[in-house]
Amino acid sequence: MPAPDPQTILIVDDHPLFRKGVIQLIQAAPEFRFIGEAASGSEGIALAHRLHPDMILLDLNMKDMNGVEVLKAIKDEGLDSRVIMLTVSDQTEDLMAALQAGADGYLLKDMEPEDLMQQLAEAARGKITISERLTQSLVTSLREKSRPTSLNEAGLTEQENRILDHLVEGKSNKLIARDMGIAEGTVKVHVKHLLKKLNLRSRVEAAVWADRCRRQAKP
Repeated sequence: MPAPDPQTILIVDDHPLFRKGVIQLIQAAPEFRFIGEAASGSEGIALAHRLHPDMILLDLNMKDMNGVEVLKAIKDEGLDSRVIMLTVSDQTEDLMAALQAGADGYLLKDMEPEDLMQQLAEAARGKITISERLTQSLVTSLREKSRPTSLNEAGLTEQENRILDHLVEGKSNKLIARDMGIAEGTVKVHVKHLLKKLNLRSRVEAAVWADRCRRQAKP
């Protein structure tokens, strides 16, 4: 079986030294192919639209635009790129804002290089990636909101429960659609409905909530 094509990556970050370091890591990994870099949010949006990368590494705090604003612009344009926030901020509010805007991952810049590349490899396989030390912050935030306390209480349909299972595994809508043999648009509709029932705003929150409910249900 031939090896899969390398995942193309665009980097959007206003720190040139950091960009250079990440580019060197990417160029040394055969499963990835670096295709562009942007030093500002507006330039990043333009490059994303022109290059259609498989993955975008996006800084949160830039001079011209906030990374969440860039993320929303990319998602609003319907680009299929996976967007991974790569930032110094470990603040819960920044994490939640990025996830609710549709980020596919949230990683911290102080990660060891090998850990970063491992997380990017997971993201390339369709997994949602979050720096380990931020997971507890996400769980704590979920506890503070009003929502069902168990899977049974949520009142999800059989199809919604199946899709939630896939969300727990970190799969994208495209992968879920392929695995379930349904249209990607159908998956999006089901995800929207189950998020409303759970009083959540992002698929990552849903995955963490469901995983916690299952752990609590075990004897």
